[in-house]
Amino acid sequence: MLRFTIRRVFLGALTLLAVCVIVFAATQILPGDAARAVLGRNATPERLMEIRAQLQLDRPMIIQFWSWFSGILTGDPGQSLVNGMRVIDIVYPRAVNSAVLLVLTSLASVPLSIALGVIAALYAGRVVDASLSVIALALAALPEFVVGILLILLLSTSLFHIFPAVSLVPPGSSVLQNPIILVMPVLTLSVVCFPYLFRMTRSAVLEVLASEYIEMARLKGISTLRLVFVHALPNALAPVVQVIALTLAYLAGGVVLVEFVFGYPGIGQGLLDAVVARDIPVIQLTVLLLATVYVLLNLVADLIAMLLTPKMSARQWQTT
Repeated sequence: MLRFTIRRVFLGALTLLAVCVIVFAATQILPGDAARAVLGRNATPERLMEIRAQLQLDRPMIIQFWSWFSGILTGDPGQSLVNGMRVIDIVYPRAVNSAVLLVLTSLASVPLSIALGVIAALYAGRVVDASLSVIALALAALPEFVVGILLILLLSTSLFHIFPAVSLVPPGSSVLQNPIILVMPVLTLSVVCFPYLFRMTRSAVLEVLASEYIEMARLKGISTLRLVFVHALPNALAPVVQVIALTLAYLAGGVVLVEFVFGYPGIGQGLLDAVVARDIPVIQLTVLLLATVYVLLNLVADLIAMLLTPKMSARQWQTT
């Protein structure tokens, strides 16, 4: 167990190091001049040279990378090229807002998807199963921004005026001070999550229900509820947990479009603003943060799946 964890952490660290190199290289080849983006089109050549020296743009690439990477390790990733603020002070509040979205989405979508997946498995081949499967398939075909726009038309503008179409947050305020602005983004992300979690839960439960020990439990007269929640569902959770973690990791990137649709002040909207303004330090830290979340969620998924899978867990304990 310990050896497996250390190996996964080591591989995750190598992945993040590779991401650092790729992110830095990608931002360096972006079109345009960072110094001119700071000073504007009317900047003089002398002023451009001065700002390039200040931003270390005149140094070799490897030195620029080490300066940025060491700043990441020490918690000082630099300053914004647009307003001079510390990058961490720009990204952190937006990251908290996005984390609120992801947590609320998890609380809303995961229990509902698992419950409906279990129901569909219990009534496999019947009307309930067919209806839920068709709905899940239709929702899986819709991109995040399409789901968001459709929900705006349905619940905010054309048909019903229930929730605000734009998630505006006054400067200095918390998104939790006005919870109603969270409804539409959370609903959109929950709809996006539902098909994958539902289909995996249904497939996993069906596979377990078809196993021999479940048939033996049925012959012993065990009730359906006990059969499902005590015997079947725990053994079906390993692949479901992995899909949950992968779906949340996917949402960490997909939240960019959803935040843009609703004007939500999260890390996705901040990334789009930074790309438009060519604020390279903000872009670098934001992408690195998203990659870190993805790697950590995958690590958690692997560890939980191992603990929930008896054969895998026993094998790891034997090799430790």
